[in-house]
Amino acid sequence: MSLPFSSYDRRHYPTVDVREGYRRWYPHYDGHMSGDLDIWLLERLKTVSWPVERAVDLACGTGRIGAWLAGKGARRIVGVDQSPEMLEGARARAVYAELHCEDMRRAPLADGVADLVACVLAIEHLPDLAPFYAEAARLCRHGATAVVVGFHPYFMLSGIPTHFPIDGEQLAVENTIHLFSDHVRAASAHGFALRELDERVVDDELVARLPTFERHRGLPVSYAMVWSRVHGPSWSGELAAG
Repeated sequence: MSLPFSSYDRRHYPTVDVREGYRRWYPHYDGHMSGDLDIWLLERLKTVSWPVERAVDLACGTGRIGAWLAGKGARRIVGVDQSPEMLEGARARAVYAELHCEDMRRAPLADGVADLVACVLAIEHLPDLAPFYAEAARLCRHGATAVVVGFHPYFMLSGIPTHFPIDGEQLAVENTIHLFSDHVRAASAHGFALRELDERVVDDELVARLPTFERHRGLPVSYAMVWSRVHGPSWSGELAAG
């Protein structure tokens, strides 16, 4: 089951909700994000064909992942994010065919619009995974791929929240800890099958690039999951009922 982060919090930073957190983080966000925790994993995935016709980037933020997808050959990319400030950064990258200011669980897009759905370093902000996977399933055509990258539950169980420095202090954004079993239950109930799983461990390479991670050496810090949309709603309904 998903776990409240507050039960494990060792830092006790002032904490704000997602909307306020990313409003305040936006001016510094790109400078804080190096790609070592997310793009490093995306580059390693073996089962994803990136040059798709239609991709949806859920919680697209400033467009870092959309730009990466475009560089990998995705032709039409749509971004969805609830933060208008972060969307300004995404708009400036000029890689999105459309941008929508909306919660990623309620994308204003048609059913079956995506060959690929991506959600990177955002899913830990959701209190429940089921609405996310329901929406990803709605957006995916049959056979499409969903890629989820998140902060590793083990790392978060160590008491480390999503946080950033601002005005001389650290500010945390609300988190929920989702175990891998939570993902499997929620995703499979909506017609997804797990195709690939990879994890980023804090090693010599990461410490050399991000010296503050020395204290976390040996811990898994992030993960990537690849899901295939293999079943329709009738199957997922039967599974949930059973």
